[in-house]
Parts: sequence; structure tokens; C-alpha cells
Amino acid sequence: MFYDTVSYAHGLPHDPFKAIVAPRPIGWISSMNADGAVNLAPYSFFNAFSSRPPIVGFASEGRKDSVAFIAETREFVCNLATYDLRDAMNATSAPLPRGESEFDYAGLATAPSRLVKPPRVASAAAALECKLVDIIELRDSDGQSVNSFLVLGHVVGVYLDEGFIKEGRFDMVAAGTIARCGYSDYTKADDLFSITRPKGAG
Repeated sequence: MFYDTVSYAHGLPHDPFKAIVAPRPIGWISSMNADGAVNLAPYSFFNAFSSRPPIVGFASEGRKDSVAFIAETREFVCNLATYDLRDAMNATSAPLPRGESEFDYAGLATAPSRLVKPPRVASAAAALECKLVDIIELRDSDGQSVNSFLVLGHVVGVYLDEGFIKEGRFDMVAAGTIARCGYSDYTKADDLFSITRPKGAG
């Protein structure tokens, strides 16, 4: 089958796009506004774009609180979403009134960050402390705004739970890292395989 993304005439009960571009890492973003209010929300349009310096980014469909807060203070934290925290992560996607704490709503404790003001999820196996690089309003191929915002952050500090460091590596299987698939589906990292890249491939 084939369909174009003008008509979306695929004849399926649900749009398959997010199931094709999957699994996607989850950026569980904690942020703080200028008045000190804290927000926590998961974004599955998330990934890393550079390693030196480390740069990560997430996209928000609509200018939600995370984007607004980061625009004010230029800092945020990416908390690792793991299987043991799946229900709490999902709870933080609820559309709470501005000012109501997603941490409290999901029963999560905060822990202070080292280099940025927004706190991290205390029970997270890993967290990336970020300084804002840019907020880019996304546009389609005709130059029209699509009301989505790409937030790019320079990772200035990394927290790792030392219990998940095995033989000098962060063990994402032991941590139970999860990722978003299509529809309401998620997957857990538990079946890894290794391939040696060609010499010079990076």
C-alpha cells in the first residue's frame, strides 16, 4: 500500500507513522520556570544529535509548559524512562493545570541537579542536565508553521546510578530502559546484539 500525507487516505483505523519510526527513546523532561515552578513531562520525539559536545533534543507538538519553561530559564533535565517507572512516567503526561506538580501527582521524589536549577527524578537510573541551545519552530516543505517546537540542549552534566555501571559500561538492560512504539505500545531494552562497525566508520 501507499498513501500521501496530504490526504492521509491509508484506510487504516490508526495512523501508522509513529509505529514505523519506532522504537523511539523517551525524553522525560524536567524544567523550571522563572518563578520556580517545576514541570515534568515525557516526549517520545527525542534523541541525541551530537556526542562532542553532547547535544540532545525533543519536539513538542504545541508550545506546552516544558517549552515555555525552558524558554524562560534556558535549562532542563532529561530523565531516563525505565520499566520500573513506566506508570509514573505515563502519569506525568496528564494535562495538569499550570503550577500543579507532576512530581507530586505521579508520586515521584525530586533530587537536586548539580549544574542546572531544574531537579531530576530522584529514582531515575540516569539523567542529563542540559543548557538550552535553541528552540526551533518546525515548518513543512511549503514553509508553513506546523505548531511543533524542537528544543535542543547542550548536556553539561550526566548523572548515573552506579548500580547500573557494569564492567565500565552503563547497563541499559539492567536499568530497564523503555522506548515508545506506535499507538499505546512500548518496548523494553532486554535483547541486545553487537555488530563491529567497519574500520574508519566511527
